[in-house]
Amino acid sequence: MYVCICKGVTDRDIIAAAEQGATRMSQLKECTGLASQCGKCAGDAKAIFKEAKQTAAQMSHLFSAA
Repeated sequence: MYVCICKGVTDRDIIAAAEQGATRMSQLKECTGLASQCGKCAGDAKAIFKEAKQTAAQMSHLFSAA
């Protein structure tokens, strides 16, 4: 699903950024261009990013415990 139409950023792009280690919205904006034009996507992007970071952290703990 497209989250940022202005820059063509999808929810998968946001999840991938979190999985690759992005931990702040500023990092997400830097690597995707998200919310840099009209900004209407910022709220939805932040919610998706928060959930993606939590999932990435949980997966990291699972793999490090093995």
